[in-house]
Formats: sequence, structure tokens, C-alpha cells
Amino acid sequence: MWQRALGWIEARVDLSTVRYLADHKRVPIHPHSPWYYLGGLTLFLIGVQIASGLLLLLYYRPSAGEAYESVQFIVSRVEFGWLVRNVHSWSANLAVGAAFLHLFSVLFLRSYRKPRELTWVTGVFLLFLLLGFGFSGYLLPWNELAFFATKVGTGIPGSIPLVGDALQRFLRGGDDVTGATLSRFFGLHVALLPALLVVLLGVHLLLVQQQGMSVPISVRKRLRPGDEVPSVKFVPNFLLRELVLWYIALAGLAALAAFSPWELGVKADAFAPVPAGIRPEWYFLAAFQTLKLLPSHIAGIEGELLGVLGMGLAMGVLVLLPFLDRRSSQEKPSPLITVVGVIALVYLVVMTVVGYVAA
Repeated sequence: MWQRALGWIEARVDLSTVRYLADHKRVPIHPHSPWYYLGGLTLFLIGVQIASGLLLLLYYRPSAGEAYESVQFIVSRVEFGWLVRNVHSWSANLAVGAAFLHLFSVLFLRSYRKPRELTWVTGVFLLFLLLGFGFSGYLLPWNELAFFATKVGTGIPGSIPLVGDALQRFLRGGDDVTGATLSRFFGLHVALLPALLVVLLGVHLLLVQQQGMSVPISVRKRLRPGDEVPSVKFVPNFLLRELVLWYIALAGLAALAAFSPWELGVKADAFAPVPAGIRPEWYFLAAFQTLKLLPSHIAGIEGELLGVLGMGLAMGVLVLLPFLDRRSSQEKPSPLITVVGVIALVYLVVMTVVGYVAA
């Protein structure tokens, strides 16, 4: 029956490209091969996000008067609604974490070099999109913590000269965080960002298929002339191992959702005092803590402005990294980029921990 069904499809759809990839695509096997699984893990968590988000959309109401109550209804009255909401929240955090690990693994293995420059660029923009999903989705439950954290977060771009006020009003849909902000963030979260995600993800996966997996320089050096890097077929060898990892990730999500549920908190009230310990999600905490530690003025310039410009510069360097390090993937690594990457990773971890302790 399976052969008949496949024959019926092939008579109407050309599956030759898929068959070719399944028959010929191979994955290198070496001590650094486990890092290859991070891209697939991130993709799986994004899929969980989409599936659970579609289920939440069946009951969520994007208005200041009903958003909190609709989420409350989901977690208390809808069958398994608490599970779907907690899986959605946890998978969002784990997806960002997996994307960060994937980015740093690609950085340290020099997999961004020629001819994979565009693969790196699209991957970095995918990370930015995931951060955008996290920022826009944080406000949707319309609770107290999310309300004031969003107020702080949308106020940061206001320090940028010339365009700061306009950018802040664009994010908020006005001069302050209101129901208009919630509607705007909802539109970004379920329409604009998903559309960009589909396009970028499609391009990124296409580039990965065309360029294949990068082999680290240290592995190539161990080979004798004429030898090839050992490899296995993507289907079924590598794919089955990836599926096992996905199964473990799904079990972990279910455990986190059951034993560490995401709190809903108190409904947002614009006239309530700012609660103690306001802070963003962990993936924004390093940037938030950096801005807190900067003095009010540095050499006559506002410290917050310098912090925002510095972060923008760092993001630009991250995107353009393959064009700054113009060596090919087979040339020796640059010690400077390794040192800068280690410093950046340590800084992000330390400032995130300091942000949690300080809060």
C-alpha cells in the first residue's frame, strides 16, 4: 500500500530531488560531529513553538480587557491547556538557547567561512527573529511583570538620537504601553515574524543542503593525502540519531511543563506601582544588566545611548563576520576571532548570572 501511495504521488509530483538527497547526502563523522545536531534541535523546537502557538490561538483574545482572562481560561478550563501553554513557553526559551549554542559552535568551528557566508548571515538573522518572537510574545499574557518589562524594553530605543522617539512610538503604538501595544505585538508575533521566519528558514535550509556540513580544520589536518573524512548517510543514519534527540527534547519539555509550570502572575495595571525585581527574559538579561551598570554619562555622552550603539555595532559585526574573516574554511583559524568569541561567550554568561543575582 505504501508503494502504491508513493507511486501515486510521484506520478503527480517530481520527487527526484528528494530521492537524490536521501540517497547521496552524507554527514561527516569526527569528534566535533555532535555539534551538527544543534541546528536540527533548534528546528524541532521552532516546530513545537508553531504547533503549540496555533493551539493557543484557538482561545487567546488579543485585547487589554480579555488577554489575561483568556490565558487564565486556557490554563484552568481548557483540557490540557496548561500543558500546551507551558510547552509553548519552555520551548521558546529552549529554542533561543539552542540557537545561541548553534551560533557559537559554528563560530568556533569556523563554519561561517567561504563558501558558507550566506548560511551564517541567514542563521544570525534567524536568531534575531527568535529574539523578536520572545520579546513580542512576552507581553501577550498581559500580566504585571510582562507589562512593566515591556515598558522598560520599548523605552530603551528612545535614547537613540533623531529616530529614537519615532521608533519607541512605533513599538508601543503610542506614547505609552497600552492595549494598542498589545495588539501591535500580537500582529508581529503571529503574522509578520512568522512570515519572515518561513522565508529565512527556507533559504537557510536550502543553503545548508547545497553547501553541506563543514569539516573543522583540525580534522582535515589529521588526514593523509588522498584520504576523505569518514561519513555516514543522512538517511537513515544521521536522521535516526536526530530523531532520538528530538524525542529526548520532547520528553524534557513535557517534564518542565509538568514540574515547573510557567506562572501567569497578576493582571497588568498601568496605575499600579512598579513591582520589585523587574527584569526581561534571560536572553535579554545580559544587555539589560549592561545598560544598568553603565554610568549616566561617559565623556559627556549619555551612557544608555553608548550602550545601545555598542550593542548595535556588535550585532553588525556578528552579521558581517564572514566578510571580516575572509579566509577559506580550509585555512588556519584566526586567534583573534577565537579570543573575541570566548570573551563574548563568557561576558554573556557572567552578565546573565549577575542579572539574576542582582534582581
